[in-house]
Amino acid sequence: MKKYFLKCAFLFLSAVVYGQTGHIMQGVGAVNMSMGGASTAQPLDISGALQWNPATISTFDRKIIDFNIGFFSSSPELSSSLPAGMLGPGAPGVSGVTEDDRGISLMPAIAMVWGKEDSKHTFGVSAFGISGFGVTFPEEANNPMSSAFNPLENSNPVNYPQAARGFGHVESDYMLLQVGFTWSYEITETFSIGVQPTFNYAALELAPSPLSSPSQTLGYPTSDKASSLGFGAQFGMFYNSPKGFKLGASYKTAQSFSDLEFKNTYLNGTSAPDTAFNMDYPAILSFGLGYSKGDFDFAIDYRMVDYENTDGFADNGWEIATSGPGANFPTGAVKGFGWENINIISIGLQYKGIEKLPLRIGYTNSSNPIANELAFFSIPATAVIANAFQFGFSYPLTDSLMLNGVYHYGTSDGKTEGSMLDPTPDVMGGPWNANTNPLGAIPGSMIGYEMTTSMIQFGVSYTFKQ
Repeated sequence: MKKYFLKCAFLFLSAVVYGQTGHIMQGVGAVNMSMGGASTAQPLDISGALQWNPATISTFDRKIIDFNIGFFSSSPELSSSLPAGMLGPGAPGVSGVTEDDRGISLMPAIAMVWGKEDSKHTFGVSAFGISGFGVTFPEEANNPMSSAFNPLENSNPVNYPQAARGFGHVESDYMLLQVGFTWSYEITETFSIGVQPTFNYAALELAPSPLSSPSQTLGYPTSDKASSLGFGAQFGMFYNSPKGFKLGASYKTAQSFSDLEFKNTYLNGTSAPDTAFNMDYPAILSFGLGYSKGDFDFAIDYRMVDYENTDGFADNGWEIATSGPGANFPTGAVKGFGWENINIISIGLQYKGIEKLPLRIGYTNSSNPIANELAFFSIPATAVIANAFQFGFSYPLTDSLMLNGVYHYGTSDGKTEGSMLDPTPDVMGGPWNANTNPLGAIPGSMIGYEMTTSMIQFGVSYTFKQ
């Protein structure tokens, strides 16, 4: 019953959340997004405070509820090429681009804080979609198995049918809902601490599934949507100087999940062997600086996301068979994404000089977790945004009800690009060699992806009367 309830909440709150920095949302709610996600030392709203530093909810001395919904779209492009001769003796090289056709997604979030002016204790609860990725790349129609195949026109080999050694139709959906219960305590009038136990529900679906070993005749199978429960915590400190300077720090532990257990099916409808995969959520260390004076509120955050010590992201390359005829050779199943740690800078500025219309601008910069040589392994998770720009506003509808809005635009700032990989051993005519080519890079090949994102988000915040 508990798992069913969490699944229903998950479907409502994070059915279509997609990451901006790695697979992590850069901000939560219209106010926090409009500040570029900067909130570790500048709690302008309860959603941003609950997401990035539990200690900062001590600044709210009323009961407040905040609900947000965003309309998000992305436009990933997947490209690849093979050199001349790869499709047969004398065959020309092929290259092409496939555009994602996923469409608009919804991004809801809800939070509530209970605070009292004469109390040192403040409590909060939140349900946020904090992570996700997803792509839909259709199968390439102009492929070698088509009677109308023309290699001189746009032809993307990575999306060739599996019978032509491509992946065919590529689709992925990963989503993570996090529920947090937060407590903050004012040690002094200027210094607070906070703690937040977190409970998570995640789901992943892959078509085809690179986590499975492919059949020599049927190729890679498609997985069902597997789900997993996880837990973790977040701790924070916050210093609020009477002169307007603010300092904050928080640490979100790695969120530990149970294995995702997949039921798999080959393209012809027959059952494939089940697979299990563990994918945790990385630890995040955040530091923030804020300053408020007159009509201005400024915030800057630095975050380090620890992918390199996170199950599912730390390992890379191919699984190696340990027994049987193929012992010591790749099975064709992928170990993990192999992502590197990323650094994120978030900057935001709020101007309150216009009566009843606070305005905000925000910028977020993130390093790319995907090394070029491992780009092939992250085809299902191309949502990496290097630069994001936001503009937001607030407008009081009543004394208690505030309307918030934001427009977001993000870009990957160029293409993540590497070689196409083939785990076929060199003894069978393939490129893989344990010593000289352990990833199986195809000489002269290319795989790459880039994208832009845009979003309009609105929220309402209601402050209860004392």
